[in-house]
Amino acid sequence: MMWRASLLLLLLLLRHGAQGKPSPDAGPHGQGRVHQAAPLSDAPHDDSHGNFQYDHEAFLGREVAKEFDQLTPEESQARLGRIVDRMDRAGDGDGWVSLAELRAWIAHTQQRHIRDSVSAAWDTYDTDRDGRVGWEELRNATYGHYAPGEEFHDVEDAETYKKMLARDERRFRVADQDGDSMATREELTAFLHPEEFPHMRDIVIAETLEDLDRNKDGYVQVEEYIGEWAPISPRDACPLSGMGSIGGGSQRYI
Repeated sequence: MMWRASLLLLLLLLRHGAQGKPSPDAGPHGQGRVHQAAPLSDAPHDDSHGNFQYDHEAFLGREVAKEFDQLTPEESQARLGRIVDRMDRAGDGDGWVSLAELRAWIAHTQQRHIRDSVSAAWDTYDTDRDGRVGWEELRNATYGHYAPGEEFHDVEDAETYKKMLARDERRFRVADQDGDSMATREELTAFLHPEEFPHMRDIVIAETLEDLDRNKDGYVQVEEYIGEWAPISPRDACPLSGMGSIGGGSQRYI
């Protein structure tokens, strides 16, 4: 396989093919809003200053990227060659990695990240180790144990936490397709990553509208939408620039 040439193509494509919508601020519990794909990396996407950590993690996945950081240049090159061969064999096998093959690989890497994050969450939420996550388990693990009627009596912004709790419960009920208040691994994945599931689409839309509708009139005005991503420069706002970054430049549009 002509993996050396393919690797050069990969680096060029990764520089010009970044994905995703900028990540808004997290909620009170550090739980980020979910109306965007899972982030490929938390590193700044800043190729212009020679920082390719975003590309490194997007292509390899965060955990594998850490492994590569410990390799010698020769070992890293050999493993990258094998990855390039795998990408090409999964496609048309012509000895080159096309943009479509690169997209498919990054999507595969992203799905692996989702599975890993769900596995980590499962260990936290399945407190009785019965192989399912009940709503009570998830609520208590996330918000703490409260007696009925005493929810968040000991925190300063109790109303905000109550809204977050109600919002999480609503999303859990939608993810819990059989309505037994117990989430399977698939249902927990839908709860944590609703953007990945068609049956969660309405709840994603509802949450997005709630986040953007600052004056709570049931509509999203232009000012509210623009304010969500401000500040942005005229060049960043131009859809023809192709490389414009929004919300601090951490991610870019294709």
